[in-house]
Amino acid sequence: MAQLDTLALAQLAENIKAWGKTLGFQQVGICDVDLSQHEERLQNWLDKGFAGEMHYMVEHGMKRARPAELQPGTLRAISVRMDYLPPDAQFARTLKNKNQAYISRYALGRDYHKLMRSRLKQLGEKIKAECGELNYRPFVDSAPVLEHALAQKAGIGWTGKHSLTLNKQAGSWFFLGELLIDLALPIDEPATEHCGSCTACLTICPTQAIVEPHVVDARRCISYLTIEQKGAIPLEFRSLIGNRVYGCDDCQLICPWNRYASITAEADFQPRKDLIAKDLLELFAWDECTFLKLTEGSAIRRIGFERWQRNLAVGLGNAPYAKAIVSALSKAKSQASELVNEHIDWALAQHAHKALLKQAPEPQQRLTDRLIRSVEKGLPRDA
Repeated sequence: MAQLDTLALAQLAENIKAWGKTLGFQQVGICDVDLSQHEERLQNWLDKGFAGEMHYMVEHGMKRARPAELQPGTLRAISVRMDYLPPDAQFARTLKNKNQAYISRYALGRDYHKLMRSRLKQLGEKIKAECGELNYRPFVDSAPVLEHALAQKAGIGWTGKHSLTLNKQAGSWFFLGELLIDLALPIDEPATEHCGSCTACLTICPTQAIVEPHVVDARRCISYLTIEQKGAIPLEFRSLIGNRVYGCDDCQLICPWNRYASITAEADFQPRKDLIAKDLLELFAWDECTFLKLTEGSAIRRIGFERWQRNLAVGLGNAPYAKAIVSALSKAKSQASELVNEHIDWALAQHAHKALLKQAPEPQQRLTDRLIRSVEKGLPRDA
């Protein structure tokens, strides 16, 4: 590789940021890869079992805080941000309508992993062509990387109390990606924190998964329970999940900084008509072939049909009493797996109770109503 002087490296860094924006990234930052200050916190989080069934988190251990062990020779990380907030996201309406399935906003469009990795690879090739030689490796949730720590160090944003990256101009509705390189580029100023005394995300979390600022117990998180959890969803959380069948956005919806979020222009992130604001019963009626067809290229497909049915059964159990729901659940039992049947039986028991009482109190209803009011007031225009 040709040796670049200080001025040439500075110019290259500016070029990289311009190339990144041309490739569809809204922000590009550069940092060194010393994350040693995060190792103690990471180890404490693992020791407390907060990773749940995500055994890969434990297996990789401190490698997550040591990027140079992932890609030998790494000197810098290029951190990128790509906005994904779609127009007409229908946040409050879908969350409020208990007969509809709430799907996390990031999963309504095409799976971002391949798209962003491809763009990062293109960026790496552009840098390599400029330098003549370069070792690089792109990451988009594909390896043990502390992406939020790198993003903060690269100036993309600070880590909020909900553990997600926040940006003053973009909120948190964006994906992160990293390109590790063996070139000593000049680094950017790290982002400073701006959460202040706000604890809205801790308060609103339906399952109280944010056990303290910046610390999430994944075992309680609805995103974890509906996506990562392979077996039965613990009984104590089923009623709290409500109509959230894939992920949860509550901590982002309540965050004041998200009123500044921008609508994405990325066509692949536009919501699919088969997924947005759909009735739980309609989705529960899908067979496996329909599921595979309509979730092709979607992040939802990774959980598989069985967990999809499991989550929908819980959502139906939390819906208002209806004979159609009881009929659909009962009819599905003969062909459902043992795992799904466990959740169907729970859902039927909920409806039997509702039929008896004529009405059932909704868990955390006051907080949910507060969330909906806040979202309706604070969403960006067109969201």
